[in-house]
Formats: sequence, structure tokens, C-alpha cells
Amino acid sequence: MIRFGSLLALVSAAVLAADIQPSGKFQVHEWGTFTSIAGPDGLALDWLPFGGPADLPCFVHRFEIGFKASLGGTVRMETPVIYFYSTQPLTARVRVAFPQGFITEWYPRAKQVATYLGSGPGPKNPDTRQARPGEQDSIEWPQIHMEPALASPRFPFEFEASHYYAARSTDAAPLTAQGEREKFLFYRGVGRFEPPVSVKTGAGDQVQVKNLAHDPLAGVMLFENRDGKIRYRVQGDVKNEAAMELPEFSAGLDQVKTGLENFLVAQGLFPKEAHAMVETWRDSWFEEGSRVFYILPLSAVDSILPLEVEPRPEQTVRVFVGRIEVLTPAVKETITTAIAKQDVMTLQKYGRFLEPITREMGPMSAAVRAVYAKYMTQEGACGATW
Repeated sequence: MIRFGSLLALVSAAVLAADIQPSGKFQVHEWGTFTSIAGPDGLALDWLPFGGPADLPCFVHRFEIGFKASLGGTVRMETPVIYFYSTQPLTARVRVAFPQGFITEWYPRAKQVATYLGSGPGPKNPDTRQARPGEQDSIEWPQIHMEPALASPRFPFEFEASHYYAARSTDAAPLTAQGEREKFLFYRGVGRFEPPVSVKTGAGDQVQVKNLAHDPLAGVMLFENRDGKIRYRVQGDVKNEAAMELPEFSAGLDQVKTGLENFLVAQGLFPKEAHAMVETWRDSWFEEGSRVFYILPLSAVDSILPLEVEPRPEQTVRVFVGRIEVLTPAVKETITTAIAKQDVMTLQKYGRFLEPITREMGPMSAAVRAVYAKYMTQEGACGATW
């Protein structure tokens, strides 16, 4: 078992030895998150999240197959962003396929191939066409124009309370696609596939993490926030299985965030990219509850989300963090007690995960329905975050 301090020493050495600044080469860097919920057997549950306040700006493009909140799956693919680095102006074609899922939001404007799940006429968006039999869902930017020398570029902005804008705080080249300017290519989606990690709870605070991928997991973190108190455990290089047990509550959130940023840099992200990723999810990754974070092997990322870039970059880095919500005995006891006491404030801390977490506890209680109603009334006109 590796404590976080020991792992950080290894990470710091790796970071010092790496080229962690943009060079003159044409480089593509991407980060993203896969979110799932572990069922009793350790495998991912099929789930529908509660709504939640809309946090994507209205200028983001959205799919036309119904409300995303009604689109179930085992994995929510959240906020992948693709950065481009070049010292010279450059035009490129970029395509991302999602063989086992649906791409639901994106920016800038792009060509979408989508499996139509609704009824009646197909999508009205001229950039979207229905997938042919056997064709994968995908999104393509036929021409993105990189403008590295552009001073003080103007990007669209609508309101501050959004996860979206933190991703702009990097040295990546501004780009334009079909008249829309941004610092990156953005997309989100919902998938129905088994993540490369399963998680089962054991006795007490123990959790069994099993690697289902062909390649080792570079790092796994078991994390818990209970009433604002933080604790975590880290295991490095998980090839098969790891039994992890949480220590006493003694950690600080800043320590966890800094450690995660350093580890993301060790995987190949530039420091500003790693900071932007953690800032994007700082109020979600570390919210109430227990969860496992892990770094997806590159082979798994390339299989789940095949990426094409033309001309071919001299370097491509893809770093995806998996997040698995874990229903530990302590979490289950807290929720059971809150339901019995009609404690809506406690239940509300579990947010969008409350429905799948309480599903096996029987019919939805009045307290859970109250949380659901609160989220639904908060949902914005442009659609829910999740």
C-alpha cells in the first residue's frame, strides 16, 4: 500500500524529468472524466441522474434526441476538452467516435452523426445526420483554424457559475471552427459500457478495486468526504486487484487537489491543463460521499473514444480520470437514517447520485422525492449539467 506522500515523491521526480512546457511542435492534449456508480457486484449500474442546475452556457450545442436527463447509461462522459499547440497558424480536421455511446453536447459548431432515439421527424440541425446501420456515433470538426499569435482573443461568455470556463486557463492556441471561437474543442456524452475498473465494498472501510483493463492502472485513489471531513488512500500501478482501506479523517482538501494535479502532470498534461481540470471539477469530485478515482490506461481511452487528427500531431496526450461512486456501509447508513428522519438537507448532499443509490432501498420515499423536485425546479432553460 502506498501512502499519498510517498506517491507524490515519485510523481515529483517524474514531473521534473518530463518536458512539461509546450514546445514548438504541433501537439494535441486532451483530458476528460468518466463517471459511474458501482453496484453490489462491483460493476457499473445503469442510471439516470437527478437533474441539477444547468451549468453549461447556452451557446453550447446540444443533441436533439430528447432531454439528456432521460438518457440512461452506465457512464457519463463529462467534459472532455482537446487543446492544440502550434507556433504557426494551422488548419486541422478532428473527429471523435463514441462506439458505445451518444455525444450530447459540443462546442464549437461541428458535424454530428447520431443514433436517433426519438419519434417523428429526425434532427432539425443541418450539422446532424442520423447514423446509418452499423455506423458509430461521432462528432467531427472538418476545419479548425489555430491562431497562436492572436492577442487577447474574445471567447463567448454568458455567466460565471459554470464548470465550462475553467478549461480556458491554459497556453493552448485559440481556434475557430465554422465562425465560432474557443480555446479548445469541447464535447460530452452518455455511454453504456463497462468501465475498466470494478469496485466492491468489504468489511468496515475496505474496498476491493479490480482492474478489468489489459494494461495497469497508473494510480487509484479511494476518497471520502463525510460532513466536510476528508480522508483518502492511494495505490499506484494496479495490475490486477488492490484491497484499499481508508485511514482516519486527517486530510486537507488542498493537499488532495495539489496531489491530483501533480499526478495528472506526471501522466503528460501541462501544469496549467492539470490545474484547469481539477478546478473544473473541484466542487463535484470532492463532494459528500465515497468514491474511487483512477487513471484510465491510454489503450482503454483510445478504444472507448477513437480520435483522428489530420495533419497528424507530433505528440498526442490523452488523460482521462475515471470516477466511481461507492455505496459504502457508512454512506448507506447515513442515507437510510436520513430517509427515516425525512432529512432532506442530508439527502441533498448526494445530489444527482441519490436515485441510483436509493434504488435498492425500496420505493422512493417522500424525502427523496423532495430532493428530486428541488433539482427539477432548479434545472435551467438550456438543459441540465448532467
